Amino acid sequence: MAQLRVVVLWHQHQPFYKDLVTGQYRLPWTRLHALKDYYGMVKLLEEFPHVHQTFNLVPSLVTQIQDYVSGEAEDPFLHVASKPAKELTEAERRFALQYLFQANPVNVIGRYPRYRELWEKFRNAGDSPERAEKYFQAQDFTDLQVLSQIGWFDEYFLLEKDIAELIRKERDYTLDDQRLVIARERELLGRVLPVHAEGARKGLIEISTSPFYHPILPLVCDTDMGAVSSPGLPLPQNRYRYPDDAREQLQRGMALHKKVFGVRPKGVWPSEGSVSEEMLAIAHELGIKWMATDEGVLGRSLGVNFSRDGYGRLNADLAHRLYTIYRYENDDTRMNLLFRDHTLSDLIGFVYSGMPPQDAANNLIHKIKESAQPMITNGQDAMVPIILDGENAWEYYPQSGREFLRRFYDALQKEPGMEAVTVSEAITRHKNVTHLKSLVPGSWINANFNVWIGAPEDNKAWDYLYHARNFYAQAAPAATEKQRKLAFEEILIAEGSDWNWWYGPEHHSANDRDFDELYRKHLSNIYQALGGIPPDYLAQPIAGGAVRPSFTPQTAYIRPRVTGDMVRYFEWMGAACYTADRRSGSMHGKQFLMDEVLAGIDEKYVYGRLDFAGKVPDGALEVVVNLESWANHAPKPQSELRLDAAVSERRITSWKVTQAKDKIVADSTDATNPEEARVALLRNFEFCLPLTWLKAAPLEMEKMQALQPSDALTTRLRLRFSVWQNHLPVDALPVEGWIELGLLAEEDLMAVGG
Repeated sequence: MAQLRVVVLWHQHQPFYKDLVTGQYRLPWTRLHALKDYYGMVKLLEEFPHVHQTFNLVPSLVTQIQDYVSGEAEDPFLHVASKPAKELTEAERRFALQYLFQANPVNVIGRYPRYRELWEKFRNAGDSPERAEKYFQAQDFTDLQVLSQIGWFDEYFLLEKDIAELIRKERDYTLDDQRLVIARERELLGRVLPVHAEGARKGLIEISTSPFYHPILPLVCDTDMGAVSSPGLPLPQNRYRYPDDAREQLQRGMALHKKVFGVRPKGVWPSEGSVSEEMLAIAHELGIKWMATDEGVLGRSLGVNFSRDGYGRLNADLAHRLYTIYRYENDDTRMNLLFRDHTLSDLIGFVYSGMPPQDAANNLIHKIKESAQPMITNGQDAMVPIILDGENAWEYYPQSGREFLRRFYDALQKEPGMEAVTVSEAITRHKNVTHLKSLVPGSWINANFNVWIGAPEDNKAWDYLYHARNFYAQAAPAATEKQRKLAFEEILIAEGSDWNWWYGPEHHSANDRDFDELYRKHLSNIYQALGGIPPDYLAQPIAGGAVRPSFTPQTAYIRPRVTGDMVRYFEWMGAACYTADRRSGSMHGKQFLMDEVLAGIDEKYVYGRLDFAGKVPDGALEVVVNLESWANHAPKPQSELRLDAAVSERRITSWKVTQAKDKIVADSTDATNPEEARVALLRNFEFCLPLTWLKAAPLEMEKMQALQPSDALTTRLRLRFSVWQNHLPVDALPVEGWIELGLLAEEDLMAVGG
C-alpha cells in the first residue's frame, strides 16, 4: 500500500540582538519567544508519540538562550520589567510604556483583562509614552510589569501552580509577585534546550541547524547571485564575495549543535531557504546530508510552474514532481533536497488562525490527502513537506495555537495510510528519489533574493558591509588576536539576513529604528575593535521613513447611501478609517485583497465600507463583518452580529445577518422591512445595519462619563472585516484588534473629533 508521509519542519529563529561591545540586548524577542513557544511545541509531541517532526534551531538563537539561562544577559527590557515601580525613573517609565505593550492586542494583551485595560489607557493617550505617563500610577506600572511577562509564558508554564495563582489574582500585584515572575523566567528558559535534547533522544524529533548568524549564504558567497536569480536587478556598487565566510557560518553552526546536543546535525534549513550551487558544494564538503527550500526554487530549476486550481490543488504531474525527495548531483556534490509545499505551509502561517481549531485541523488533513492523492492512486509513496516559521504565527492564534496543533496531530496519528516523520526518516523510507542536475539560486520568497538585495536601502547596507570587511582585511594583520576575533565576529553577525529583511519596501515592524541602529552598531564595532574610527555615514540611518497602517477615529455622524459604487466621497467624511499596511512584518507571504475599511454611526444605524486593493476579486468569495457592542468594564460583549455576503463574479448573490448560535436576524430574501438593513457591492462593499440589532444607542458625553462599572449600558461598538475564499479567511482589516466606535451623541462626537 502506498504511504503518505507528512514532513513538518518548524524553523525557530530570532536575530542576534546582543551588542558584543556593550554586552546589552537591543530587543527582548529571543527571551520572550523562548518563554512562549519553543518549549511547548516540543513538549506537546509527548502527547502524540507517533507524530515525529523536525525542529530547526538557529545557532545564534541557541547562544542567546544560553546567555539568558546563565544569567549573563544584560537585557534593559528585563531590567525595566523587574525594577520596583516606585523606583522607575521618568525615562524608564516611558520605556516601559513604549515596549511592554508590544504584543498581539487580541491573543496576548486581550487575554488578560487588566493588561487590556492598561493598553486601552495607553491608546487613549494617543499611544504616546510622554502623554500616557501622567495617567499611570505606581500600581498600574507594577501590573503592567507582571502581565507583560506572563503574557509571553508558554501554555504549559501558565498551568503551573504559582503562575496560575497570579493569573487568577488579575490585578493589584505586589513586589513579591513581580519578583516571582522574573525569577521564574530564568528557570523556565532553562527548560528549552533540554526538552529538545530529550525529544531527539526519544526519537520524537530531529534537530537540524542553520548557518550560525542566519546569513543568506548564496549572497555571502557572491552578491551577483541576486541578478542571476532576478535578471536586471540593481546590485550594490561593490561585489561582496566571501565563500570562506559562508563556510565558517556553516562550520560554526554544526560545531555548536554537536556541543549542545552531542551529535552532528544531518540536515540544514538554509537561512530563508536560500540556496545556490556554490553553497550546496560547501555544505556537501562539510558532511551535511540534506537541505530544504521552497517549491518555487524547484519550479524554476525544472522549468515548471507549480500553479494550483481554484481549490489549491496541483495537477497529477506537478504533484509527482513536488511530493518526493530529490537527489542533487553535480560534479562531486551530492545533497538530498526537499521542497516545501508553499500553499499548505502558508495555510498554517496565515489562514487557520482565523478558524475554529477543529475546522482548521480537518481542513489541513483534507488538503494534505487531496494534494497527494494523484501519487497514492498511482501506487506511489508521497512525501508532503510543510515548512514554516515556528514562532511568529502563534501569537495570531488563541492560546498560542495549541488546540489547533493538538487536533492536527491527533488526526495525523490516527489517519490510515498517513505517517508524520522527520526529514531523515523520510529520506530513509522514501524510495521514489528523483535526480536533479542543476539548481537555480533562490529563496523561499518568490524563488529569488529580492527581499535582501536590490532595493536602495538593501544595496546601501551591502556596500557598508563591503567597506567594513575591507577595513578588516587591511587592519587585522596589525591587530591583536582578541581584536581580530571580536571584529570578525561582528562581520559574521552583520552578514545575517535579518538586517536587510527590514530594509527595503517589503517589511516593517515597530522596531525598524532599533534594527537599523543595531546593524550600524555592529558595523561600527568592526572599526572600533581594530582601533579605527567608524565612517561618518554609519551615524546616519539607512532606513527611510516607514509606512505604517493608519487609523482615524470617527469625528462626525455619517449618513451615506449604501450603493457600493464608491463615488460619494463626501458622504463618508467623518467616518472612522483604517488603512492597510501592505508591508508585512516578521512573516512573509500574506495575501492582500483589502485596502481600506471605513465605519461610523448616526442616531439609528451603523455603517461600514470595504475598499478592495484594486478591483473586486474574480471568482467566489465571502465578505464577513463581525460586529460587537460593549459596555464599560464588561468582560464580554453585550451583543454580537455577523454579516456574511456571498459574492460571485463581483456581485452579491446572497447575504445574511446572524446572532450567536447562527440565529438569522435578516437576510437578502427578507422583504418585511427592506430598509432596515442594506448591503451593496459594485466597486466596493458597503452595508448599513440598525443599532437596535446590537442593543446599542448613542449616549450624551455627560451620561457616559457618569456610568458606573456596574452599569450595563453599551458605550462602544467594535468591527472587523474579512474576506474568505474556499471557506478560508485570506485577508482581514484590522489584522490585529478591531475598529472601535464610541456611541456618542452627534454634538459630543464632533466636539471630541474637533
